[in-house]
Amino acid sequence: MSEEVNAAKETVKSDGAWELLSSAEKVYVASGKKILEFDPASADREELLKKATGRTGNLRAPTLRKGNVFYVGYNEEMYSTLVK
Repeated sequence: MSEEVNAAKETVKSDGAWELLSSAEKVYVASGKKILEFDPASADREELLKKATGRTGNLRAPTLRKGNVFYVGYNEEMYSTLVK
């Protein structure tokens, strides 16, 4: 099953972002050239949301969910691991 949502039309604010991300097994966030890994069950909510949301407080784009893992932001290396 595949679902695509246009983030420009359907923004996810920080409370909604936490609701999505907190149920994930892992969350990977692109931060510049680094890839940050979070385990939402034990991660600090504020730290995870600070990295996963933009200046406006919306969930950063692109955000991809594969199974129960989220990939937030763009990093070529991070996404290249998904197609292998």
